[in-house]
Amino acid sequence: MNKIEIFDPAMCCSTGVCGPSVDPELTRVASAVYSLEKKGLNIKRYQLTSNPEKFAENGEITRILNEKGPDALPVVLVNDVLVKVGSYPTDEEFSEWSGVRVEDLNEKPKARLSIDLRQL
Repeated sequence: MNKIEIFDPAMCCSTGVCGPSVDPELTRVASAVYSLEKKGLNIKRYQLTSNPEKFAENGEITRILNEKGPDALPVVLVNDVLVKVGSYPTDEEFSEWSGVRVEDLNEKPKARLSIDLRQL
C-alpha cells in the first residue's frame, strides 16, 4: 500500500476549508483525503503552521523550501518520493497512487446532529 503525504502551505485551519470564501480545490482535496482515510489508506496532510516539525524532519521538503521558498507548497510525496510540487494532486493522480476509483474519492462526511430546541 502506498504512503501519500501532502505538505500544505500555511492555512487558517487543518484543511483550509473554512472562512468566508472557500477554495473549491481545497474542498476537493479534503474530500479525497477523507475518502481515502475512511478506506484505510495511509494518507497524511501536514500544514506548515501546525506541523512545522514534519517539514523540518523531511530532507526533501527542507530542500524544496530552501530552494524555492514556501510558494513551492503544496508538495506531495508518495512512498517518500517527490511526485508533485506547487499544486495538489488531481483525482486521477489520487486514484493512480491509491488504487481507489475516481468515483469513490468524493465521499462526504456523514454527521447527524440532534438538537432539542426545547432546551434552548
